[in-house]
Amino acid sequence: MVQYNPKDWIIFIFRFHKSDTFRQLFPMMVLIGLYTAGICYLEMAVWQLSESSHVKNIPIMHGLVGFVISLLLAYRTNTAYDRWWEGRKLWGSLVNNSRNLALKLAVMLKDDRDKLYFRRIIPVYASVLQKHLADEETSKTLFDDLDLEMDHHKHRPNQVARGLYQKANDLYVSGKITGDQLIVINSELQSFTDVCGACERIKNTPIPYSYSAFIKKFIFIYVMTLPFGYVFSLGYYTIPVVIFIFYVLASLELIAEEIEDPFGNDVNDLPTQKIASNIKKHIEEIL
Repeated sequence: MVQYNPKDWIIFIFRFHKSDTFRQLFPMMVLIGLYTAGICYLEMAVWQLSESSHVKNIPIMHGLVGFVISLLLAYRTNTAYDRWWEGRKLWGSLVNNSRNLALKLAVMLKDDRDKLYFRRIIPVYASVLQKHLADEETSKTLFDDLDLEMDHHKHRPNQVARGLYQKANDLYVSGKITGDQLIVINSELQSFTDVCGACERIKNTPIPYSYSAFIKKFIFIYVMTLPFGYVFSLGYYTIPVVIFIFYVLASLELIAEEIEDPFGNDVNDLPTQKIASNIKKHIEEIL
């Protein structure tokens, strides 16, 4: 995730970060510019269309559908950001629940070996969940000195959660914690799976294909028809104008695509690996 100072206007304007949409769209912007230049040349030099040509009225269509495309892109961006923000809230919940579980266990448990087990397995859940959502292989070094068998062909977070429940039940059966204490920590244990399920819902439910495809086609047709009418009033200045309009519209769609899946490895995705590392640090301090 990009760290930045929102007050540095000059840096925002004149610096092109690797995640900037300008870099991604530059080849397409060049093609759009060449296409627009071709249309300008044909209308002005070859066809020599007069001011009375009906082609001059094409911008009327753009004025009518411009409001529609702005609503579509606003809804698209808001929907993508809602998914990103919900993912951040879920990982914030995982941080708080991990701390609460560790704090409760630190008071309830008297055996240092039991504390050591939870000191290792609670951070493991966050790390495994991060890799699970990013479709990465879970390193076996995560489980060094931890009595936890991991089948990499099955749901990995559920296996870690089962180890947490199993250990909590063993503590109750052996009399190290009471039934009331087991109930007290149950909400935190259950919340881990709830967070995992909610994150999987975001990851595995993309924006409907027909909706996303329609916006892309809409933007393409809108931009491709812009030069025909604006040549009469702008001449060859239509080229930078059309390129800029394409940059704005396409950038909004690219930004929405990037943040709608907040658990990947894109620059603007959530820093889940860093959050998992912070959970490990805090749990080790508590236990």
